[in-house]
Amino acid sequence: MEYQNPQPVAVPDPGQAAAAPLPGGAPLPGAGRTVISENAVAKVAGIAARSVPGVYSLGSGPSRALGAFRDAVGSSDHAAGVRAEVGETQVAVDIDLVALYGTPLHALADQIRAAVYAAVEELVGLQVIEVNIEINDVYVPGPAKPGTAAETRPAREATQ
Repeated sequence: MEYQNPQPVAVPDPGQAAAAPLPGGAPLPGAGRTVISENAVAKVAGIAARSVPGVYSLGSGPSRALGAFRDAVGSSDHAAGVRAEVGETQVAVDIDLVALYGTPLHALADQIRAAVYAAVEELVGLQVIEVNIEINDVYVPGPAKPGTAAETRPAREATQ
């Protein structure tokens, strides 16, 4: 479903003088329709969710693997792991994610909700009715790798 601006288009009455355009020649407000796709809303929500510290990645296992492939070829999908259902004036968002180990999960979910609510309502102009978050996994970074043997050992003198 796509959001379509339900505002009626103002048609000037032929008997009245036409309203002056906005400064800079911009069209009058309400002189057309606006369609906002679910993908656009999902992208805004995905970018907002990724900006929260403690989010390692968005998506389930297969979508993360596809995302890694996209990253390798220089492309990215900001809507990966995010689904949006867009109504006439409201939107609902579902987010699947992997959290970084050590991050309190309930607090992370609350921070993501706040970021998504703010971004979607400000940038898209729709009322967010819910943000459902599913934390599928927790990323645990591996131990730090020590330097290679060549880097840690002093070089031997050529002459002994």
